[in-house]
Amino acid sequence: MTCLIVQLEAARNQAQVRFIDAEKSKAHIQFMTLQERLSQEIKSAMQARDADRLGTFRLLKSAIGYTQIERKTDRLSDAEFVTVVQKEVKKRRDAVEQYEKGGRPELAEKERNEIVVLETFLPTPLSSEELETLVKTTIQEVGVTGKKDMGPVIKAVQAKAAGRADGKTISGIVGRLLP
Repeated sequence: MTCLIVQLEAARNQAQVRFIDAEKSKAHIQFMTLQERLSQEIKSAMQARDADRLGTFRLLKSAIGYTQIERKTDRLSDAEFVTVVQKEVKKRRDAVEQYEKGGRPELAEKERNEIVVLETFLPTPLSSEELETLVKTTIQEVGVTGKKDMGPVIKAVQAKAAGRADGKTISGIVGRLLP
């Protein structure tokens, strides 16, 4: 089946419509990397004059920059980008906990808002049922028999989950399922 692309051209104040065969013109769709998406989000937050979102995006961009310097690279893969976002979310969750213990609910709320913004860059998390099924199959694949061998199972599940579940949750489920 041939895909047609409609192209509008303004010629002497008159709109002309041309149909182009996408397969013949070798038109393609280019996907945006997460770093490019971050740049677009920064621009849109600036245009919307949303200082809170803009601040969060700039902090994330800074963390990405530091990671690039550490790894001596110009670009991070999307998987590396997600890892940085996960670290930033974890920092904010820890900060929320500390602010609540210290009696600073306004700062805890600010951190929660930053978590919501950062989570837009994370893949959809696995449901508890999906994660439990993944852990069960991984336990069978690895062939572990007791809790003393939790490490290899957790590592294998984290690799399979690819950023869609945090280590604490995985560890809890593995500990519960192993005898």
